[in-house]
Amino acid sequence: MIRIKADYIFPVSSSPIENGIIVVDNSTGKIIDLINNSKNIKKYDQYYSGVMVPGFVNAHCHLELSHMKGIVPTGTKLIPFISDIVTKRGATKQQIQNAIQRADKEMFRNGIVAVGDISNTTDSFLQKSKSKIHYHTFVEMFDFLQDEKASENFNHYIKVYNDLNTKGIDKKSVVPHAPYSVSKSLFEKINAQNNPFEITVSIHNQETQPEIDLFRNKSGDIIPFYNNFGISLDNFQANVTNSIDYALLNMDATKRTIFVHNTLTSEENIKAAQDKFKQTYWATCPNANLYIENNLPRYQHFINQNAKVCIGTDSLSSNWGLSILEEMKTISKYQSKIDFSTLIKWATLNGAEALGMDATIGSFEIGKIPGINIIDMKTKNMELDSKSKIRKII
Repeated sequence: MIRIKADYIFPVSSSPIENGIIVVDNSTGKIIDLINNSKNIKKYDQYYSGVMVPGFVNAHCHLELSHMKGIVPTGTKLIPFISDIVTKRGATKQQIQNAIQRADKEMFRNGIVAVGDISNTTDSFLQKSKSKIHYHTFVEMFDFLQDEKASENFNHYIKVYNDLNTKGIDKKSVVPHAPYSVSKSLFEKINAQNNPFEITVSIHNQETQPEIDLFRNKSGDIIPFYNNFGISLDNFQANVTNSIDYALLNMDATKRTIFVHNTLTSEENIKAAQDKFKQTYWATCPNANLYIENNLPRYQHFINQNAKVCIGTDSLSSNWGLSILEEMKTISKYQSKIDFSTLIKWATLNGAEALGMDATIGSFEIGKIPGINIIDMKTKNMELDSKSKIRKII
């Protein structure tokens, strides 16, 4: 048992504790007690300057793309970015595995304890099976709105999904890639596969204007992009006002659902989703949004709707690193009205809830094993800046 003191402790599920002490089983990391030490007279074994917070949750990542770091240029917009991912993805198996191992270790060093990870292949499964990080694997499916291809594509990706069993990975689900890439038939197959399980699903959402243009009036850059790969949208009908409307019509509203990116999501969109879906979460990946589209969501929309926002890094193909603290710093830099307490909840408990892991991680509560991070920062105004750093304690 060890008593660790910090200038401030943010349990997340309760109010911050100044000069607080957390009591931890140092062999398991389990929280034994939280001590209010307002008079600063209680005994402790270790002291850290800064703010103590639970381990971070990376709600959205693509670990298998780690070998593409620096390959895709910044600021291209989403459609050219996807084209580069498709055409430049190749590497040797060893290069891919080495990059995955490095990325997993980078996240662990950066105080990340759980990850919601997208997989199109089995490449990341070996590392996940032996990682110190908790993973929920989203096996992502798409058929490019071709209903006649739904069965073929589903059968391909269900083999990827089933391979998780051979690695002993049980936190998993099959998920649609995005509204503009999944037909109604494929949505039906995904829903049927997930139906018996209490799980989380995710979908990329409203990341770029061409996605909305496609569903609003069958126009925009997605059509020539598909044509360049020999995919026809002649049979596609634009009969909704927005891409998220198509998702809401076709997804299973009883499942925990993470909408990812949400760069162009309005308050009306947020309300519509939260009115229909049982448990709705909104994953933001600000550095990836800047890397690809040079744009950020309007976070006040989510705050106004009491939305549960969580934070992801996306992949190293669209980011400079894998650090939730860096994502928080970006949000704070460009939309500084969002206070530190809110950001910490987005970075920890909301993500844990979104992945169905909040019984054990996400907050400092007795009995949980959430990991412990220290953020080296100025505590007077509780504001992050470029010099703020993370230190993983447990």
